[in-house]
Amino acid sequence: MHCVQKLGFVPHLFDVHRAGATGRKQSAAACTAIRKRTRKQVQALFTGLVEELGTIVQRTETQREPPAVELSIRAPGIFPSLKLGDSVAVNGACLTVASLLPQPAFQVTLAPETLRRTSLGQLGLGDQVNLERSMAADGRFGGHIVQGHVDTTGEVLDVRLEGDALWYTVRVPRSAASVGSALQPDCFLYVVPKGFIAVDGVSLTVCDVNDRERTFTFMLVPYTQEHVTLPGRRPGDLVNLEMDIIGKYVQRLVESRLSAVR
Repeated sequence: MHCVQKLGFVPHLFDVHRAGATGRKQSAAACTAIRKRTRKQVQALFTGLVEELGTIVQRTETQREPPAVELSIRAPGIFPSLKLGDSVAVNGACLTVASLLPQPAFQVTLAPETLRRTSLGQLGLGDQVNLERSMAADGRFGGHIVQGHVDTTGEVLDVRLEGDALWYTVRVPRSAASVGSALQPDCFLYVVPKGFIAVDGVSLTVCDVNDRERTFTFMLVPYTQEHVTLPGRRPGDLVNLEMDIIGKYVQRLVESRLSAVR
């Protein structure tokens, strides 16, 4: 009897053919523990498919130093299934449900690092946000792997209409030399034509890339326009960007191999 985790995580194998009843009980217990760990591990995994447009109903800045921001988000669609401690992607940023309110709404806290990395600090009362609950281990995977870890914000340069499709041009800023004590890689390295990118938490395909201008384009079909906040973005607005995690792993592995042969 073998116990194998889903989603590509393969644990130790348990051979109980020679272990008898005791071995089978131990193996069953181990399998149950692994399944519980698996569910916990994928709580912060998203697909970039927006479930609901939430509305900011309250915004409070804390008195702590440095200050944080508490947001209350009305979300009648996903609210019935939410529990304290759940992970929800809000415009692409993975946040923790800190309290449940009767509106129906839930409250999240934007820590200083979240405020530095994302555009969430600019949200005000009445603003809409893209919401996605973390993916269940047995759920369908319709978008791409989105962690809810925003890499940087991009600036919308242009929005144009082609037929019934909306085209966007976004500029990726050069990464600061460091954030805190960690040297940050250039996020634009991970933007490739026909590759994946999450823009405000929406799983999208990169259409064109301009290396000199540090820009990329994407387009929205009518269905997507009706179910996400991006049609409200205008030139000069900031959007949250999360680059494809596969590109980050490839770069890390290549750098490790190159440093080993130097």
